[in-house]
Amino acid sequence: MKVVVVDGGGLMGVETALWIRDHGHEVALVQAPGGPHAPTCDEIAEALRGSSVVVDLAHQPSADIGTLSEDHGLVVDEAALVDAWARSTGELLRAGAAAGVRHHVCLSVVGVDRIGGEGVFRALRNREAMVRRAGIPYSILRATQTFDAAEDIATAATEDWIVWVPPAEVRPVSLTDVATLLAHTAVTRPLNGVREIAGPEQFRLDAFVRTALMTEAEYRQVRTDALSPFYGARLRPLDLLPGPDAFIARTTYREWFAGRPAPDTTS
Repeated sequence: MKVVVVDGGGLMGVETALWIRDHGHEVALVQAPGGPHAPTCDEIAEALRGSSVVVDLAHQPSADIGTLSEDHGLVVDEAALVDAWARSTGELLRAGAAAGVRHHVCLSVVGVDRIGGEGVFRALRNREAMVRRAGIPYSILRATQTFDAAEDIATAATEDWIVWVPPAEVRPVSLTDVATLLAHTAVTRPLNGVREIAGPEQFRLDAFVRTALMTEAEYRQVRTDALSPFYGARLRPLDLLPGPDAFIARTTYREWFAGRPAPDTTS
């Protein structure tokens, strides 16, 4: 079986593709539509030719979804974001339908069903709705924040050299654990529904970010502010927590933190 992993160039795509290959399937990793170096519609159609499964890892919360400013942190144009993600998702779904894809796997974010009216979550909710309506059997995997996303969260939340983070509860997860479940989902029967994955430990978001920035080279301070947005959305304390049926990964933050590469201080 041929599986195509569509990614924006991050580690998630590489790890997911490797796990799929370990399951004994042919796999191709292609650039997501919509980016500056994205393939054309014809190139996407050619990449999907003969494939049975598409794993869509594009369009995740990051500091790249808006404009960073020193005074206001990340500024998100919600309408433009929804439109851009809808166009690229639509291109991928149409190409998949034309190629006869039998399973579309979409990576999304825990909390979309609760926060979906603003910020990046508005675009994520619209993307999920498009996948459901496309007529292709699908699986939506919603993940909590990955361990290595903390620094990007901090970048998006930095105003005048201070990192302002709301005290929402989170259960961050290892990227490898998410990639493993994505690969398993891709090579099994479509859910035609949603599954969640979360880490084994619960923290406050501000504490999670503060711990990640505890390096000698870090000059910013992390402060807690319940009104500070998270990628353009206002959070209630439990908005980012998974439901009771979520798959709980095994890797702890301590284990991941101890094994992460040391920061490069030579540049």
